[in-house]
Amino acid sequence: MAKPDKVAAVAEIADRFRSSSATVVTEYTGLTVTQLSQLRRALGTSAKYRVAKNTLVKRAAEDAGVEGLEALFVGPTAIAFVEGEPVDAAKALRDFAKDNNALVIKGGYMDGRSLTVDEINQLADLDSREVLLAKAAGAFKAKLSQAAALFQAPASQVARLAAALQEKQQQESGDAPAES
Repeated sequence: MAKPDKVAAVAEIADRFRSSSATVVTEYTGLTVTQLSQLRRALGTSAKYRVAKNTLVKRAAEDAGVEGLEALFVGPTAIAFVEGEPVDAAKALRDFAKDNNALVIKGGYMDGRSLTVDEINQLADLDSREVLLAKAAGAFKAKLSQAAALFQAPASQVARLAAALQEKQQQESGDAPAES
């Protein structure tokens, strides 16, 4: 018979798997409590970092329908459940791992498939959602400006042509000899 506290822990972890936009599995051997607190602060509100027993995490992943992570649940395991932008959390974990060799990123899960360490690093190299949206808005604005200039060009050409024609007619009428 399963203990109620373990059943509740499995249910909570399974809910986190279901509600997360992504998860990153790490090994934290050698990190102090202070360093773990720094990591949690670095993740901010974009992710919840949870240390868990491998057997409970395996059951929770199975309950949540998450496949492909079983091999990662070896040794001391902690999982970052990403609630916000996966890019922000991946950057925070990668940067923290660079400064603290004790944190090892093992892999992750996003969009229904498991992620390798290289894929998580590629995700961390992406610009944030806000930066990408700003770049897209700038590109749209530039294209709209080009379109406006293109649509305005024929009208201004017609105006310049009419002015030149009028000037030419005035010159011709002024040059012609007057008849008496």
